[in-house]
Amino acid sequence: MAELQRFIDDLCAESDSLDALVADLPDTRWADPTPAEGWTIAHQIGHLLWTDEAALLAITDPDGFTAQLTVAAANPGGFVDAGAAEHARRPPAELLDAWRSARTRLAEALLAVPPGQKILWYGPPMKAASMATARLMETWAHGQDVADALAVPRKPTERLKSIAHLGVRTRDFAYAVNELAPPAEEFRVELTAPDGVSVWTWGPEDAAQKVTGPAEDFCLLVTQRANRADLALEATGADADAWLNIAQAFAGPAGGGREAGTR
Repeated sequence: MAELQRFIDDLCAESDSLDALVADLPDTRWADPTPAEGWTIAHQIGHLLWTDEAALLAITDPDGFTAQLTVAAANPGGFVDAGAAEHARRPPAELLDAWRSARTRLAEALLAVPPGQKILWYGPPMKAASMATARLMETWAHGQDVADALAVPRKPTERLKSIAHLGVRTRDFAYAVNELAPPAEEFRVELTAPDGVSVWTWGPEDAAQKVTGPAEDFCLLVTQRANRADLALEATGADADAWLNIAQAFAGPAGGGREAGTR
């Protein structure tokens, strides 16, 4: 329970950080384009609202969420965009209030999930701690889009460790959505933490396949918020090198990523 609380605290802190970027924006700025093609700032917040509500539905009404999965399967390439667009049409103040309410209710619902119980999702079912981490990842990623649209630099925080962990844990999922067989052996991942001194590590020390670099860059890669060519990540071994070209921490079809030279 203490670990789950920590993940939820991080999610709330990340949400508050993004909230601070948009809370005082004039209504006209909500229509500013973001790096995601066709998505404005309103679309980014609308998507987070839509996804928080979907997660809440999955927790409180699994049958209702199963019905939503059927709808998603009928339009796998467009149902996410449709949800974001629907909310983006709302007045900014109403949209922001709705997102604040949804994320608060989701945090409360996650804390009430019995230990060990898995929650249905668009990807593999997950426990509450994993769901909180997934929501943290998405909030950070879409927050990056908003920050980029506003030309506001963001200071990386220790919250990136959970996002990086998710990026490592979803290695085989990234292969699966690209219809590729994952390597049998584990990789070593060594990432420099935001303090510039600490190193976060995953995998065996003697692994032949290895990825190193700044944690923030790795998180930008696995959320596909930056092109690999624009990041200071290094791969040792052909398999590790190939993984960095398809890495994806989010559920759903393989993403298209961002063009090189855009960061």
